[in-house]
Amino acid sequence: MAKEIRRRPISRTLVGVSPLLSRLFTGRGIRSASEMDLGLKQLLPPTDLKGIREAAELVGNAVRSKRRILILGDFDADGATSCVLMVDGLKTLGALYVDYLVPNRFDFGYGLTPEIVDVAKDRHPDLIITVDNGISSVEGVAHARSLGIQTLITDHHLAPEQLPEADGIVNPNQPGCEFMSKNLAGVGVAFYLLSAVRQNLVESNWFQDRQVPALADYLDLVALGTIADVVPLDRNNRILVNEGLRRIRAGKCRSGIKALLHLSGQRTEVVTSQDLAFFVAPRLNAAGRLEDISLGIECLLSKDESRAADLAAKLDSLNAERREIEHEMKQQALQTLKDTSVEESDAVGITLFDESWHQGVVGIVASRIKDKLHRPVVAFAKVSDTELKGSARSISGLHIRDAFAEIATRYPSMLVKFGGHAMAAGLTLNVSDLDKFRLAFDDVAKRLLSDDELTAAVITDGELQEPLTVELGRSLGLVCPWGQGFPEPLFDGEFEIVSQRIVGGRHLKMRLRPVEREELIDAIAFGHDRTVDGRVRRMTYRIGVNEYRGQESPQIVVDCLDISEVK
Repeated sequence: MAKEIRRRPISRTLVGVSPLLSRLFTGRGIRSASEMDLGLKQLLPPTDLKGIREAAELVGNAVRSKRRILILGDFDADGATSCVLMVDGLKTLGALYVDYLVPNRFDFGYGLTPEIVDVAKDRHPDLIITVDNGISSVEGVAHARSLGIQTLITDHHLAPEQLPEADGIVNPNQPGCEFMSKNLAGVGVAFYLLSAVRQNLVESNWFQDRQVPALADYLDLVALGTIADVVPLDRNNRILVNEGLRRIRAGKCRSGIKALLHLSGQRTEVVTSQDLAFFVAPRLNAAGRLEDISLGIECLLSKDESRAADLAAKLDSLNAERREIEHEMKQQALQTLKDTSVEESDAVGITLFDESWHQGVVGIVASRIKDKLHRPVVAFAKVSDTELKGSARSISGLHIRDAFAEIATRYPSMLVKFGGHAMAAGLTLNVSDLDKFRLAFDDVAKRLLSDDELTAAVITDGELQEPLTVELGRSLGLVCPWGQGFPEPLFDGEFEIVSQRIVGGRHLKMRLRPVEREELIDAIAFGHDRTVDGRVRRMTYRIGVNEYRGQESPQIVVDCLDISEVK
């Protein structure tokens, strides 16, 4: 699908930064250079989080009373980092009995269900704390209460109409919460809770005979979980990620993170938010997608570098397996699109299903097809003779969870359950309702998305005027965290293709010459497994640094080779 370029408008100039940074920051809504101060002193205080004082008292009492605490996690990277933060953090604060449990997605599904409560009770917890889940766990919380187990929900997902009757809830997206940043990841909520628990323990003189622990030591986990969950990087999240990256670059990070970076060939001293997103997070997520996220949790919990390296190697192997499964599923999905002429049809909401698909990878397939078609996509896998589990990815203009809520209102018995965010969500469906859902989803998408929103566009920062150097590539990666809602610098330009070849079977390596300039530039288009026609192309690209046999050279990483027009 050909895309048009839309360049970010520049409305002002920032004093005190270079012309390029001024252009990049103002294009992302920054109004003054002071807004780029990402020090911890600028972090929003925890006091505005609804219920956090009561939650801190609940946990503080459990610590002081030497009660058994069980952390109930989730099976993705955000859930894993949240779990590690709470387990290790509470032990550091002095809790004697802290354990964790993560439901196997294939046996128990998501969240604090009654079934996982029955598993948890065998560990005799006095208090269950959920991380990155629980806001919809009405039945699970009720079951825990019936067993005399206290529950504390920490979550960041959108709240349903009925909240669980837990002993405490901390979630910036619950009704009545005035916390200014609604974009905290699950690990961000856990970090705020841990900070409040420490303050509660300080006020009760818990640390009178020892030093108060420094919670900044956990910001490497917060940075990783926040980036992995692709939540919008508002200023508060940029502060959390920036401080975490700063610690990783200084070598003050967990052995597991170091091992995962080393395995992927990344140097800790120059690590960026993109490195966490593309090299560390997928390896963690692979454990939860294919087997058990506990492997990733143990990797991050390990204080022994040798054990962390062994566990990281297992995660790397799982990730390689995940890539192969994903590639095969994507090819099947593309063939399905071709066979059913979906690309040529007027369908807006795309529903895909194959009997052989792996439920742990359908979310990635939905994301890849969404990127190709610029349409919201739901991909389903069969989990039993009667039930399907789906993962959805959306485009700007369609809040995918709200779309599912509308379908559930119109067809009360269709969706078994659903939940998620604006851009990503999950759902469970009866096999018999698949065709009915396909029509309903397409209908909702057609009504909620405008023609303009359905036009595939690439938003860029215009043409790069500065010389392409290693120093420029490094500085742009290190100046601040880039990610969802605060996108990495993306430029466009017209190039003559001097040479091109396929490397690794899946990537296009090129030698380019900018039109009207004589320099030659190395370029790579990842995931582009064929050469392109024509000598001159307008491309969108990011600036990268290629490291080979100890030598560094600048290169451009091509984002899109198929541009229809520039606006």
